[in-house]
Amino acid sequence: MSDSRYAPTAALVLPGFSALALGAALSALQAAADLLDQPYLLGPSVLSLGGGPVAGSAGLRVQTEALRVDKPWGVVVVVGQDAHVHSGFDGAVRNEAEQSHLGAALRELARNGSALCASGSAVSLLARAGLLDGRRAACPWSSADALQAEFPAVIWTTQLWAASAVVPGAEEGWEILTAPSGTALIDALLAWLAARHGDQVLPDLAPLLGLERGRAASEPQPRPGRLSQTASPQLREALALMEANLGEPLPTEDVARLCGVSRRQLERLFKRHLDTLPSRHYLELRLQRARRLLLQSGQSILQVGLTCGFSSGPHFSNAYKARFGRTPRDERAPGSSAAAGVTAGGVRAADPVLPAVTPCEPGARAQDRGEDA
Repeated sequence: MSDSRYAPTAALVLPGFSALALGAALSALQAAADLLDQPYLLGPSVLSLGGGPVAGSAGLRVQTEALRVDKPWGVVVVVGQDAHVHSGFDGAVRNEAEQSHLGAALRELARNGSALCASGSAVSLLARAGLLDGRRAACPWSSADALQAEFPAVIWTTQLWAASAVVPGAEEGWEILTAPSGTALIDALLAWLAARHGDQVLPDLAPLLGLERGRAASEPQPRPGRLSQTASPQLREALALMEANLGEPLPTEDVARLCGVSRRQLERLFKRHLDTLPSRHYLELRLQRARRLLLQSGQSILQVGLTCGFSSGPHFSNAYKARFGRTPRDERAPGSSAAAGVTAGGVRAADPVLPAVTPCEPGARAQDRGEDA
C-alpha cells in the first residue's frame, strides 16, 4: 500500500495569477521534495483547468498541464491574483461556466482526499464553491468586510493564514489552507509539510527557503502604517479600539478612558505620531472601510453607510464627498474615476497611503455618532 505522505503535489494557476505566490508554492514544495529525497515523486506540477499557456502577473507566462481530478494529489495549491487593497478579489474567473467548472473540480479534489491551499483571490473561489462554509479562512484585511457580507457562512479572519479542521468521517481526511499573500503561502505550506512529514523537517526546510522559521497562523497580517517604534502602548490600543468599533464609533472620551489616558493626552499622542486628531483619524478609518465596501460588495449605499457608523444617507454622502471629491453614488457609477482604475486583468489600482490629516466638514462631524471633534 502506497504511503499517502508521498502523493504528488501541484500548483493550479488561474488567469492573472500572482507570480510571487506561484514562485512561493513551487519553491516550498520543491524544497520539501529535495529534502525528503523524492524530487520526482514530490516535485510539484503546474496545472490549469484546460492545460496550455496561462498568463500571470509581472508579464509571467507559464506552460501548464490539464488538471486531472482523479489523480491522488497530496496538495493542490490554487494560485489566484494578488489580493491588493481595492482589488475586486474575484479570483480572475469572470466567465460563469468556467467558474462553475472550476468549483466542481475543486469539490471533486476535496472528495478524493486532496488537501487544498488557496492563495490570494483564489480564496473567494473556494468560498463560492461552498468549500469554506463553517470553516475559518484567511483573507486580506482590506477585503474582510466585503467577503463577510458576500459569504456569511465562512468564518473570515485577518490572521496571517488559516487551516481548517479535517472533515470528520472521511477515510483519509481533507483540509483547506488559505493564505492572502505569496509570503504567507510559504508559512502555510511549511506548517502543512511539517504536519505531514513531522516537525523535524522544519529546522532544515525553512533555511532552504531563506527563512529562520515559519510564521504561525495566529500572527496578524502586516498593514501599512506610519507608527514609529517608540509609539506608546496607549496609542496602539486606541487605534485597535477604533478598528474594532467602526460600525458603532466610540466618543473620544471613551477611547481615552479605555486606554487609561485623558482626552488631552490622547490628542497629544495622535498629533505627535500621526499629525491628526483622534476624531479625524477615526472618521478616515470609517470612510476607507466604506470605500472598500462600495467597490467590493453588493451592499446598498445606505447599508454601507450604516455599517460604517454614519447615522443617515445624506450624512454619509456629505462626509464621503468631502473626503474623496465624489459621492458614494458617483463612486459606483459606470465611467467614474474609480471604475477607470480597473485594469485589463480586473484589478483595481490601490490608492496611495492615506494622508495623515483628513479634511472633513465640521457639520458632518457634529451629526456623526461618536464624532466629537
